[in-house]
Amino acid sequence: MDTIQLNISKQQFVGLIQSMSEQDRLEIFDRLRKSLFVSRFDRLLKSARTDELSLDDITREVEAVRQERYEEQKR
Repeated sequence: MDTIQLNISKQQFVGLIQSMSEQDRLEIFDRLRKSLFVSRFDRLLKSARTDELSLDDITREVEAVRQERYEEQKR
């Protein structure tokens, strides 16, 4: 695939996007969404990382929620 490099302003870029067909804009949107998802998810994981919870703590909490939901369904 041949590539070219263009130096355009953000306003010019937005203008180009706006002049495209809806299908082309949706394709660009989908590609951007997919590429941004990974980096945003990585940032979320890093911000939520903690040593305060062990696997046992998580397992106990999951089982407690499951038990609570099971009891609610029985009623």
